[in-house]
Parts: sequence; C-alpha cells; structure tokens
Amino acid sequence: MSEQPFKLHVSDADLQLLKQKLELTRLPDELDEAGWQYGTPLHDVKRIVARWKDSFDWRAYETRVNTLPQFTRDIEVEGFGSLNIHYVHQRSKVENAIPLLFVHGYTGTQGPGHFMEAEKILPLLVDSKSDGPSFHVVALSLPGYGFSEAPKKKGFAGAQYAEVSNVLPKVKVKKRTQLLVTVVQGGDWGFMVARKLSLIYGHKHVKAWHSNFAATSGPPSLRTNPLLFLQHLFTPYTLRDKVGFLRSLWFQTKGMGYVAEQSTQPQTVGYSLADSPVGLLAWVYEKLVQWTDSYPWTDDEGLCSSFPAPAPQTSDDHEILPVLQWISLYWFSRAGPAASLRIYYEVGAAAGFFKHPWSSVPLGLSYFPKELLVVPKTWARTIGKVVFEAEHDSGGHFAAHEKPSELVGDLKKMFGKDGPAFGIVPGKNGYGTA
Repeated sequence: MSEQPFKLHVSDADLQLLKQKLELTRLPDELDEAGWQYGTPLHDVKRIVARWKDSFDWRAYETRVNTLPQFTRDIEVEGFGSLNIHYVHQRSKVENAIPLLFVHGYTGTQGPGHFMEAEKILPLLVDSKSDGPSFHVVALSLPGYGFSEAPKKKGFAGAQYAEVSNVLPKVKVKKRTQLLVTVVQGGDWGFMVARKLSLIYGHKHVKAWHSNFAATSGPPSLRTNPLLFLQHLFTPYTLRDKVGFLRSLWFQTKGMGYVAEQSTQPQTVGYSLADSPVGLLAWVYEKLVQWTDSYPWTDDEGLCSSFPAPAPQTSDDHEILPVLQWISLYWFSRAGPAASLRIYYEVGAAAGFFKHPWSSVPLGLSYFPKELLVVPKTWARTIGKVVFEAEHDSGGHFAAHEKPSELVGDLKKMFGKDGPAFGIVPGKNGYGTA
C-alpha cells in the first residue's frame, strides 16, 4: 500500500521504433472536397505526421511531465488481484485544504483521457492565494490508461474502477494524517466513476461530487421522480435547451460509431491502434476537433486547417497540452492503446450501469454548450441531489483543458464560504494559513 515515486522515461529504442513506423506510413486516398464529412482530413494528418516524425521533442515533454509529483501504489481489487496504479499527488500549502480526487475524462484512445488532463487545473486548485478554498489533489490514471497497470481478467467494470478510485487517495501525509476521498470531480467516464463512488461509498467517503458532464437516460418520469416530473412538465424548454438538443442529436447520429465498435469488438480495433501511430492519431484527433468548442489548437497541437477555422496564431502561442504530446502519451502508455478500449465492453456488459439510482450525495454541475450531451436542467437533476449549477457560454467536452479557470472557478464557488457545499467535509473547509 506504500506509494513509490514515479518518473516517466521512454527508452531510446521505443522512440526510434515510433519514428520508423512514422517513416513507413501508408496513407489512404481521400475524396475531393471531403472535408470533415468522412472523418479526419488527409491534409491535417499529413501535416501532423510530418511534425511528429521530424520535429516533435518528446524528451522536452517528458521533462515537463516529470515536474509533477507522481507516484505508484499497488492496490488489491477484489477478484482481480493487485494492480499497480499511477497518480499525481499535489498538495496545497493550506493544511486545511479540501481533499479532491480528479478522475480523468474521456477514456479510450478516441479522446484525450489521461492524468495530464489535470495539468492546467492543478495549480488553480492548490492555489492558496486566490479567492475561494484550496484543494489537495490526487489525479489518477485509471487502470489500463497512462502508466497504471491494466487488469488481466474479464469483467473489470464500473464497481472495480470505483474501488480503485476509492482506495487510492488514502495516502499517508507526514505519518499522521490521511488524504481521503471526500470530493470527486470528473467528466465523461470520470462522471461515471464519480457517480459510482457516490452510490457505493457515499456519504462515508464521498461527501460531494462535481461533474462537467450530465449523462441522463432522458427526462424525469412520474414513477421514479414524481415531483421533478411535475416541475419538468410545467417548465418550458429554453433556447439553451433547444440548441443543446441539436448538439446531442448530432452526437447520437454522427459521433457514436466508436461506441458500437469498442463496446462489442474492442480487440479488433485494438490491433490497428496498437500498431499504427497514424491510425491512433486520426482516431484521437477527430474527437479533439469535433468535441471542442472551436478550440484554437496551435501548430504544435496539430493545427486544424479545415474544421473549424482556426484563430490567427503567433510564434509564441503554444498551448499546455499539444495534440502530439497527448497522442504520444497513449502510444507510450504502460498497457498500450488497446487496453483503453475495454472499459466500453465491460461496463456495457454490466447490467444496469447506465441506469443508476438517484444519488443523495450533494452534486455540482457545470454546463458547457458544446458538451456531447446537453440536457435541460430538469433532466440533469434525475442524476442526484444537485446543489450547485453553473452555465457557461462557451466550452466543450474537455473542460479541464478548454476552460480550466471556469471549471475551477465553479468548484471554488461550490465549496466556498457562500457556496452550498461549504464545510461539507468535516474539518476541511479549504481555508487556512499557507
């Protein structure tokens, strides 16, 4: 159970193999004027591959990753043995800061889900000088992602991801205190894991949770939520709701092909993603572009030339998490890209996972207009005891990267002195002497 310091180091041989594979790339053809209608455009892939092969500096990024305080621990998971789990453990200078578990979002190689999603929000969360509370943060790599060990047996589903996420933050500090799961933040699969944590381990271990992703099975029903059903019945849809329905419809009709493949035959697509860095690039890049709110990826991030129209760039306009860095993290991940697909199969096979009961643990929600599922607030309240809501006029699926200040600002409001969750964690209000 003891934590061991971790430093990322990819061997020279693995770096050379990646370059050789990029040099041997065979690209497909493309229809004239195809744009994004058929998937990731050939023009974009050619440009990004050239940068990856000829000028991408992995060692510089590796050095930056290693500035974060990283650790691993062996965790026993019932029925699955011991798994070595990787995580970042960043403490605030405020001893009374609120312990927070960050569960990374869109897992699976089609999206940038890994522990480095937390890079932008970490300094904002642990900040002891700005308005609002401060947080002690644990940001894990879920089993099979980043540098956590992948399960070897079938059936590793929602309850097991929640078990790991519940056990992990029990980290001894100065040999006398423990950092326990008390507040959880996550989007997409992070939302699913956080919800499962609130149902299995709340209110004892999970005092509150927050998400930027409100996944519901539909509007409230008379049978399961009678009062909310009546409220919904007499609440007209707003312009935000109507625009959100269009966004959700686009995703359901044009953006969910990966779910069908990964939830039925994950091993089949896994061969291509594990063997072809360009296949991995195209798989990930499509989602980075289409699931963000016209996010201006810089050249180093793999500037998209055709969808959407990018903002003018300057020579020093470099984002924190370039596309190639994120994709390389998947390529060099401990278990390889294929391991990240299996959560779809296992969770989909677990009866009732997507039909959780209402959670009584206090919940905060942040709404971003280009999220994949944008539902009315009355729908979102079927998830649990919503005590905090915030609407934003821009932002998409990857809130921690696209809108870090807004996301952390919502957490500080929710747990701040005038917020609905202030003092909800006994003895931990996030304020104190740094």
